[in-house]
Amino acid sequence: MKITILNGNTSDDEKSLDVYLASLGERLSEMQHPVSQLILRDLDIRYCTGCFDCWVKTPGECKVKDDSHEICRAAINSDLLIMSSPVIMGFTSVPLKKAMDKLIPLLLPYTIFVKGEVHHQKRYKKYPKLGLILQTTPDCDSEDLEIIKRSFERFALNFRTRLVYFTLSDQPIEEVCDEINRL
Repeated sequence: MKITILNGNTSDDEKSLDVYLASLGERLSEMQHPVSQLILRDLDIRYCTGCFDCWVKTPGECKVKDDSHEICRAAINSDLLIMSSPVIMGFTSVPLKKAMDKLIPLLLPYTIFVKGEVHHQKRYKKYPKLGLILQTTPDCDSEDLEIIKRSFERFALNFRTRLVYFTLSDQPIEEVCDEINRL
């Protein structure tokens, strides 16, 4: 299973999430999973402006020349896309949210009904399953985690896939690997 990890850690000082995700990637690689990791704070990811050019003028690609093109290629060519971030003020980090927003070119502008709701049609045959690993902070509570999980389930539905994995960065890496191998 080809795995891409989007590391949404914002801090150059607090590296515990970076260390955790690097160890997870190494362990998954040892288990014969090709793993790539993108450290979002090191990439140039501009905000989505909602211009719709990725659907109309430059189909499938954001017109802005930033690193979102690399993120989209990595995501659509993966079997599992693991998104990770510390919980900051009740949600994920800005770099992870920007990366999520910039995945919209992977869908078509046309809509269909899915489970009684309107969603965009697929541009590609296959989309990666989604995983979410959060690092909690002292001000984070169970309600924050539930809101984030529900938001990612909704994102997955619109992204034409499903959230198959959700955990916290304090779960032992071996357990995380075992759960991922069962997907």
